[in-house]
Amino acid sequence: MNDHEYTDGLRATMSELTAQFRKPTDIATTLSRVTTAAVELIEGVDYADVLLISGADVFESVAATSQVAIDLDDVQRRYQEGPCLDAALDDVATVSNDLSQETRWPRFAESAIAAGVHAMLSFRLYTHNSRAGALNLFAGERDVFTADAEALAALLATQAAVALIADDKDLQFRSALASRDVIGQAKGMIMERFDVDALHAFELLKRLSQESNTRLVDVAAELVARGPEPTST
Repeated sequence: MNDHEYTDGLRATMSELTAQFRKPTDIATTLSRVTTAAVELIEGVDYADVLLISGADVFESVAATSQVAIDLDDVQRRYQEGPCLDAALDDVATVSNDLSQETRWPRFAESAIAAGVHAMLSFRLYTHNSRAGALNLFAGERDVFTADAEALAALLATQAAVALIADDKDLQFRSALASRDVIGQAKGMIMERFDVDALHAFELLKRLSQESNTRLVDVAAELVARGPEPTST
């Protein structure tokens, strides 16, 4: 597949994902589309899911494409360590391209390798009080998560984050994924990958908010600034 065919496929997938802005779509369906797209679009990704955390010991795997993702989320709950947990609570994005060399989460890494997972990438979706969420990508091979892969993952994570905040009007959206810095970084990666200018690189992002004819970065920034809906309305 050449770059043109790949770009067309990516555009088609992202356009499908934005269907929720044109017609009502339940959150489970939207998140399933995101995780399925991650496996289909990002080379080397074998499994994906969304981990929702609503307490120190309350973990929920959503839209998992494999039981492996669910099992490894439970490992992180039991050991209270792992890339999904770090991304959801501490870092915007957490990546490990070789879990056999990982020192941050030794017990989790051992379990992941035993399950056939050798690399992982997690993106924070939101945090609010004791609640948090992350998009998690699992790979059976090492060195899968290049700059290109991270750029696509950032796009999909942003879609998941916006869908979650739209589904829960009372959730204060603090996702760093919706910030100008991270969106700008993703745009730069796309520019480098496809050798296009800034306008064309941002076209993919604009598709995510085409219903309102507003750039995604502006839509996300407005959500962040607005926070929870006023109780008076």
